Amino acid sequence: MQRTIFDDDHHAFRQTIRQFFEKEVVPEYAAWEQQGHPPKDFYRRMGELGFLGLQVPEQYGGAGVESFTFNAIINEESVRAGLTLGPLRVHLDLVLPYLVGYANGEQKSRWLPAFVAGEMMTAIAMTEPGTGSDLAGIRTSARLDGDHYILNGAKTFITGGVNADRVLVVCRTSPPGTENRRSGLTILAVDSASPGFEVGRMLDKMGLKAQDTCELSFTDVRVPVEDRLGEEGRAFEYLTHNLAQERLTIAVTAVAAAHTAIDLAKAYTQERAVFGKPVAAFQNTKFVLAECAADAAAGQAYLDHALELHDRRELTPADAAALKLWTTEMQARVVDKCLQLHGGYGYMNEYLIAKLYADARVTRIYGGTSEVMKSIVAKSMGL
Repeated sequence: MQRTIFDDDHHAFRQTIRQFFEKEVVPEYAAWEQQGHPPKDFYRRMGELGFLGLQVPEQYGGAGVESFTFNAIINEESVRAGLTLGPLRVHLDLVLPYLVGYANGEQKSRWLPAFVAGEMMTAIAMTEPGTGSDLAGIRTSARLDGDHYILNGAKTFITGGVNADRVLVVCRTSPPGTENRRSGLTILAVDSASPGFEVGRMLDKMGLKAQDTCELSFTDVRVPVEDRLGEEGRAFEYLTHNLAQERLTIAVTAVAAAHTAIDLAKAYTQERAVFGKPVAAFQNTKFVLAECAADAAAGQAYLDHALELHDRRELTPADAAALKLWTTEMQARVVDKCLQLHGGYGYMNEYLIAKLYADARVTRIYGGTSEVMKSIVAKSMGL
């Protein structure tokens, strides 16, 4: 179906980012998978080309674009090229809204120019070893000591943590035993070069091999008060507001992965011959691909409507939860069927469909599990 949310500027931008990925990233990507993360030069190159400053206000070196649709194009084209660029998505889609929305003027002047240039990469640290989607259960703590916070604790599953120069750490600043668990959470923008800040092991994942996911620990890390993001004790409110965009971003990649899987399966079944004729000539193949195409089209329409709502600041947390739930479950169905059409070759990592399959499993987990999404939707229904 024809998409109506993009204009000529979007189409030109799509061609530019597609060419960049094909020429400068794809040839190097296997090496990135071996080392477990992109080199820092990749981000600086993205900065040189202006890809990191699209939504950054012009006064800080960005383009001042308010629409999220250009970010969506970057995510769609990375999936199309077979790239998993989670740290880039975190930098642009997760961290930037916090910096633009809650940083003061001095902080923006200090951080955003380097953010745009790819000289300061960022990450966000919410999840802890014993705390997943239950953000109110965060135990990493920070106590005020003069003009510094003393930060202690640990985080896990931190995307982009290896290359991050500054990490938004969600920590508890309220006294122990505070009755309201949601109060007393604060965001500190921690310099990764600070004494006591340690990057632990990179976690060995099923998929997303070029996406560094690591553990972080903080031992008496001194964080200047001027590096606190927003007001003390209001982090839960900030997180709730910005999680909608995170889940929208996941939906973008889920739908793009479904479309990519269909394209791969269609091409493979047209080329692969069985019993003297192409696999695509069998009715079962046609029906399976038709089912997948219908699923992906429905997901695309759902997603595009959500993108429009988001640009109008009308996408609610419940809307985003329902979108993530449906699109990631759809992604799983479609990718699985398309792998099946590849037969034994679909199980081989040299085929992109195998990577899409491994990468698809986590989308129903990170950003909030499908079960958590159901709970959010149910609550919005008054249940």
